Amino acid sequence: MARIEIKHLRTLIALRECGSLVEAAQRVHLTQSALSHQLKELEDRLGQPVVIRKSKPLKFTDSGERLLQLADSVLPQVEQTEQDILRLAQGKQGRLHIAIECHSCFEWLMPTLDEYREDWPDVEIDLISGFNFDPLPALTRSELDLVITSDPMPLPGIRYEPLFEYEALLCVAKQHPLAHKKLIEPADFSTETLITYPVEKERLDVFKYFLNPAGVAPAAVRTSELTLMIIQLVASQRGVCVLPNWAITDYLAKGYVVARSLGDDGVWAKLYAAVRDETASLPYMETFIHTARECSHRTLKGILQVPPEPAS
Repeated sequence: MARIEIKHLRTLIALRECGSLVEAAQRVHLTQSALSHQLKELEDRLGQPVVIRKSKPLKFTDSGERLLQLADSVLPQVEQTEQDILRLAQGKQGRLHIAIECHSCFEWLMPTLDEYREDWPDVEIDLISGFNFDPLPALTRSELDLVITSDPMPLPGIRYEPLFEYEALLCVAKQHPLAHKKLIEPADFSTETLITYPVEKERLDVFKYFLNPAGVAPAAVRTSELTLMIIQLVASQRGVCVLPNWAITDYLAKGYVVARSLGDDGVWAKLYAAVRDETASLPYMETFIHTARECSHRTLKGILQVPPEPAS
């Protein structure tokens, strides 16, 4: 019998990500007792401990850290091979009509689609903007297959797969007084023209999580569909804007604008892939979501990885 099995590596990864036996057991669908037994079994086989008992969060011994290195190397290859075999068994044809509610998503979604097409050339892909219509109801009617959104709505038969978490940042011109303020408060917007994408205010992060809870409204609102145009307006002191941190990385590096967090802890939100329950487990759909997560994590700065959420 092999001393190290795939299940052991998956358990160790869960322990590292969760930091406790209770949460790790839930992640790998075991009871806490069964996970503890599996961990002891591994340590007995190896003849040495791999975790430091009663440490919070859970810490690993040198042997445990070496096993984690092995898991980081082996498990992605195992998962990729499993996906490849599944595609061979179930065929690679399908339809993937995608709508984007996130106005800044095109730049990172294009590399995702390029990478995805290499493995799924027979999947029919169509990409449209959700700027001028409401794509989530269209998803429920099977007119679309996937919607990229940061504004999940409770709809029957729709599940939301989190892609990543991001911070919404205030952008101002370098000469703007708010560029020199350490703490941005909702009241700071009351004398400003806020430049946004042309969607309902209730669906914008700055209103949902920052201004509306404080009962504050900007002096005026101006809209534009193009991120570059919004940045140019802000840089020329025509107003301020709030955009995802990953969407403004290049503009900050070039010194076009200055960015500040909102409030004490910042405003954080998640970007989701919305899919129908009936198609969520199709191999080409699962692979697309996996590819989107991996590609965004490789290419975007400032985002946080979030685990998949259980289906309701």
